[in-house]
Amino acid sequence: MTVLLIPDKFKGSLTATEVISALSKGIERADKKTKIHHLIASDGGDGFLEAIQQTLEVEEVHCNTVDPLGREIIASYALSRSRGEAFIELAKASGMELLKEDGRNPMITSTLGTGLQILDALEKGVDTIYVGLGGSATNDGGIGIAHALGYKFLDAAQNTLVPTGENLDKIYSIDATAAHKDLKHISIVAVNDVDNPLYGPNGAAYVYAKQKGAAFGHIEQLNGGLRHLDTLVQQQIGENNAQVSGAGAAGGAAYGIKTFLGGSFVSGINFMMHLTDIDALLKKEQIDLIITGEGKIDKQTFSGKLIHGILALGSSHSIPVVAICGTLGLEKEVCIKKGLHGVLEIKDPTKSLASNMENAAVLLEKSIFQFMSSRGNQREIK
Repeated sequence: MTVLLIPDKFKGSLTATEVISALSKGIERADKKTKIHHLIASDGGDGFLEAIQQTLEVEEVHCNTVDPLGREIIASYALSRSRGEAFIELAKASGMELLKEDGRNPMITSTLGTGLQILDALEKGVDTIYVGLGGSATNDGGIGIAHALGYKFLDAAQNTLVPTGENLDKIYSIDATAAHKDLKHISIVAVNDVDNPLYGPNGAAYVYAKQKGAAFGHIEQLNGGLRHLDTLVQQQIGENNAQVSGAGAAGGAAYGIKTFLGGSFVSGINFMMHLTDIDALLKKEQIDLIITGEGKIDKQTFSGKLIHGILALGSSHSIPVVAICGTLGLEKEVCIKKGLHGVLEIKDPTKSLASNMENAAVLLEKSIFQFMSSRGNQREIK
């Protein structure tokens, strides 16, 4: 049997590399003859930079920037001078991972720090900048990024607003006169991990703001602010991008990149599959099973996340896909109907969440060992 491992990270517990290591140990325990291939992938969310560093020869660049609350930090991104490309993970400067739980509030957070990283890459003369979205602490419609690149968002008294979620509905006019001159000459690509629109019932605020610390009343205000931003953009800039699939990624940062920076969107999993040339591997090897996974499988999993992309890959090559997760937030039957061949939940219900996360590698190895052992070394998984 030949198995291909393409898992996501288990957020807050294991990196994708560590997940692959644990899965490999369990599979080898079940049958040492099993041939294992693996790829580090990303849907564009946090872990994007690790996937790039594992795939391409890049240098790590450190630059001065700010966190989601505007505090000075140093954050890294990847640079390939030979390719003329920079790779930025939004979560490194604008992510929830940078804030304590009691400091998370998308009303007052901003993507300004990510914009400063983009500015740093611009000034290094790259031709293309890829921004991996996901894991954001923000809901600012990307105005923080735009502000870093020279845009000003003005209130009715022509005062420059701080580019945060709570100020979206205060914007009266958009001043692009000082926008960075190089934006017209380079390509900026938002590597998306979701397919949500900017606003509305399935938009950035209603779907994601609560998990970023927003109260219900704030969610309504943020949604209204995003709608207001789009109205002004249509009137003053002539762009109409709010309903483009993926515009709501990272609290609307994708919308901001497309609207203010002239950027484009690409599916995170499709982007990584292109970089890793996975089709060449599948043509060369007879893969019998693909194993993927993430920390929690829920309804968002099938809205452009990594597992969703792996399912499409498996289907196109008639290869069954099994997903393994820390916590299963859906009924298994729902996952099977979505196309998964099997779903494995590793958590020990007798233990606390902290204990399960601490022992995730052991639980992963045990779960996949049991799964592979119960089926034996078959060419076809049944």
